[in-house]
Amino acid sequence: DVDGVRGRDGALIPELSAAQADEMIQQGIISGGMIPKVRCAVRAARGGVEKVTILNGTLPNAVVLELFTDEGVGTVITA
Repeated sequence: DVDGVRGRDGALIPELSAAQADEMIQQGIISGGMIPKVRCAVRAARGGVEKVTILNGTLPNAVVLELFTDEGVGTVITA
């Protein structure tokens, strides 16, 4: 029920590297229930998955929107 990773200003971040995600956790920008989601995504990215997307599963057609639009609807995490 969360669109993706949000920055300190509350804006959705469309793409993060694993290193940026780690830094945002350390800085407290990523907090609470997003920490395990982001850590899992980082682990997958570092383990060889090309990219991992965190998106809002309650949004109708979220996966289709992420795959077939230039903007996407979530946060992509890459190694």
